Order: sequence, then structure tokens, then C-alpha cells
Amino acid sequence: MAFEGWNDAAESASATAKFICEKLNADVIGTVDPEDYYDFQFTRPSVSYDTDGNRQISWPGTDLCAPAVEVVAAQPQLGRIHVLLGVEPSRRWQSFTAEIMEMIEDREIDSVLFLGAMLADVPHTRPIGVMATSQNERARVEFELERSHYEGPVGILSVLGQALEKANIPSVALWASVPHYVHNTPSPKATLALLIEVEKYLGVQFGHGNLADEAFTWERGIDEVAEGDEDMAGYISQLEKARDEAESPAASGDALAREFEKYLRASDDANTDKGEAGDADGAKP
Repeated sequence: MAFEGWNDAAESASATAKFICEKLNADVIGTVDPEDYYDFQFTRPSVSYDTDGNRQISWPGTDLCAPAVEVVAAQPQLGRIHVLLGVEPSRRWQSFTAEIMEMIEDREIDSVLFLGAMLADVPHTRPIGVMATSQNERARVEFELERSHYEGPVGILSVLGQALEKANIPSVALWASVPHYVHNTPSPKATLALLIEVEKYLGVQFGHGNLADEAFTWERGIDEVAEGDEDMAGYISQLEKARDEAESPAASGDALAREFEKYLRASDDANTDKGEAGDADGAKP
């Protein structure tokens, strides 16, 4: 599962889900009616032209996808994989969660991987850390994971995770740490890091296509910007030093957990400020 929005820094989580869908040549087998859960002034529909030159509207929503028949025929092990991809809903989260749970139960899905990405004080020049946690005891034992002890504001992934736990369906949450100073553009490096972790948990290989080259180009592009910005270069150097002192090849769970909590609290503060500004201006927050 992956949702665009609050849980999706630099579009890393949703890009990973989309990449997997492409590899599965996935078909949409279930969808959530957007009218019930989205504020279209906040998450606007988009217009585009199809291959025949016809103008069409694309609405934000959530789709459940499954591998194409020919893909399963060639690789039967992929037939057990489903991908839920959407936009985080604006309202009625409990009803939304009930609909998603019905999809899961109807398809007899017995475990879930959540994909998320957060902004963190990490350098773009080092491997992207991915934090894995689970609230399910069976999953923690099987994969040697820790429980998340975070308390504070959450996104739709946490709400769905709690519903899955009540239904005794194990889930694991994978969160990539994205450098906060490059959050305005998609991060193929974070997408690649998440994809590699997904492959480990599923025991399958999707093939990475051009992701490694795109990740290199992304990193080199930031290098070039930093070369012309002394302050940015100095800040990145500080992050590299801190990272290298705190760990070796990958981020420790404790360090990533601290970044995760800081990201969620900062996001909540920003949303509060926006709401207060909207009230003051007489606009809808």
C-alpha cells in the first residue's frame, strides 16, 4: 500500500508502488468512489488528452490492482501480489478504512506492506535509510523487527495498520528517509531503496530498469547545485559527518525513528499554522 500526500515525501512511496504495478502490468480490480472521501478543492482532479486527442478528467482516488493474467502465467509467484495505490483521503477516514478492509478480506489478502517516505536530516550522498517496524507480534518475530513507539499525529497508513491488527492480518511499515533540502522533486534514489526492501520481504525480483541510472543522475544533479552554493555544500558536509559518525552503511533504527517522529510533529505544526492562517483570512483550511 502507498498513498500520495502526507506519507509520501518526494513521491518516493507512490513511485515505488507505481513501478511495481508497471512490472506486473497490473489491472485495476477494485476502486474507492472518490466523491465520498476527497475534497476536490484540496486534491484537485487533473485534465489531459488521451491517445485519440480527447480531453479527459482524472479524479483522485484509490485503486486495488492485481497482476495481469499473462504475467501470472509466466511467473506464478507474482499472482499473490496486490498493490493498493491512491491519494490520502481528505475526510471520513473510518469509512474509507472499512472499504479498504473489505477489499482485503474479499481478496483473502493475508499480509500487508505499507510504503511511506519522510523528510529527514540526511545527506543525499549516502545510502537512503529505510526503517521497518510492525505492530504485529508474529511479523516482529519472523522478521526481527521492532514495534513503533511513536505517539502523535498520523497518516492514513497508521489508521489502516490498526484496522489490520484488529483483523489479525500482519503488516510491516517501510519508511524511507528523504533529504529534506531536496523534497520538491521526486527521488528515484529513495524509490530504489524502498523497492529493494519490498523485494526482500516478498521474496521476488522485479528488475530495476533504469532506476539506478536515474538515482545516479538525481544525486549528481544535487551535487552540481551544491557546488555553486557554499552554504548548501557546508550543510551537506555537516550531514555527511554526522551520518558517518552515527552509523556505518545504513541508518540505525533508533536514529530513523527519531527522524520519523520529528517529521510527523513538524508536519502537524505546519498543518496547524495553515489552518490558523486560513481561519484568519476567512478561507477554508
